[in-house]
Amino acid sequence: MTKLRTLSVRAYAPALVGNDGRALAVVHGMEKALPGLCLEWRISDSGRPIALPQRDAWLAEKTRDGKFPLLCNGDESYPVTVNGRERSGRRNPGGQPLFEVHAELPLDERVSASAAAVLEGVAEGACALWGEATPYDAAVDIAYQTAPTEEGPPSPRRGLPALKFYEHLRSPEIPAHLGWLNYWSAAAARAIGFPDSSRDAELLSRARRTASGGWVVQLTEAPLDLDDRAHLDALKRAYERFPEIGGRVTPR
Repeated sequence: MTKLRTLSVRAYAPALVGNDGRALAVVHGMEKALPGLCLEWRISDSGRPIALPQRDAWLAEKTRDGKFPLLCNGDESYPVTVNGRERSGRRNPGGQPLFEVHAELPLDERVSASAAAVLEGVAEGACALWGEATPYDAAVDIAYQTAPTEEGPPSPRRGLPALKFYEHLRSPEIPAHLGWLNYWSAAAARAIGFPDSSRDAELLSRARRTASGGWVVQLTEAPLDLDDRAHLDALKRAYERFPEIGGRVTPR
């Protein structure tokens, strides 16, 4: 049996304030985006799924302290998970704590077709500043754009640009990196200068506006595969177009 690829979804939002409803909005957003998905299980200490008959009430109680415990679909052969955590202010621009949401889904044709809606559901539910969804293999290469080596600076693969750590960016609205699918809030879009009608025709052909005024922007039609030269070139062009992403603009 062929192992399915994994789609990793991340979104970065203002910190939770008690149970402000955003964790549940994320879950509902994912379930709406992917018909048939039901995230009504938690994971036991032994790693087994446990059904949550009153999932919404359980999640509301668990998020009172600003945490978002892991939920799953209860299917160990086709695992879908989502959870969230607070990022310390020491790891964010401006020293402000943030709420990071992370979801993982098998990347089959069904998920691929709904991936933009899944990212939108997660990001809009979290009131995110920015987010992205990327196949795991490509996400590993992208992580090398910021991961330090034993010698010190990052050593990006495939000729991709080196990026600053998120905490070194000038504001939390600026995305730390690109992905296959990119969620940019209205504030993030303004910060990076998107859209520009004279330069963004190709990106706009694969973009969708969200209810909050943000954008979901897709770099390639098929899931990002950096072994595909056309996909690698599309990612490089996007980095060239948006030098603010990853903090590559030199302050004046």
